[in-house]
Amino acid sequence: MHWVDRMKNRRENFLISGIVLIILGALFSLAVNIAMGGVLGLSGIICFFIGMSTPTELELSPEAVAAWEPSMERLPDAGRFMYRVDVTMDEPIKTTILCGPCGNLETVDGPRPEQYTCSSCDRNLWSLEEE
Repeated sequence: MHWVDRMKNRRENFLISGIVLIILGALFSLAVNIAMGGVLGLSGIICFFIGMSTPTELELSPEAVAAWEPSMERLPDAGRFMYRVDVTMDEPIKTTILCGPCGNLETVDGPRPEQYTCSSCDRNLWSLEEE
């Protein structure tokens, strides 16, 4: 594993370590030695604060968000045909529609349309009057 990959999880590691040390400090102060428990608990609080102050690096680049597409798989037959609609929340707003019966994936610019008929199998997936 590259050192950059390990640094991305630094926040989560500090938070988990802090919680574990706080719990161990409480247990040690009750069962073994109050001084040892105090040191562990104080170390846990310090680790927890370091973890909370460390910035997270889980953001995607705008190019990765714009290039995202859902997986193309057929949806299960659950007594009636199914479809899946995904709409991006950031600009540019795009809507992807996956038709369950035929597995066709189509991308439409803008928000979810009021009605949609699959261009591949000609099924009316939804219309505003039905909802």
